[in-house]
Amino acid sequence: MSTVANLLARKQALMERLENGAGSNEREEIERLLAQIETALNLLESGNAAPREE
Repeated sequence: MSTVANLLARKQALMERLENGAGSNEREEIERLLAQIETALNLLESGNAAPREE
């Protein structure tokens, strides 16, 4: 699975958790994770992401 596909899958799963009535603490954590995913997607889109070392 590509990096973008992986990020999009994680984003979708987190969005579903939000829709299913996450508690306030869980909501904050999910929103933080979503912000990180959005940043990563934006970096990948702009071509500024450093290659991952494996």
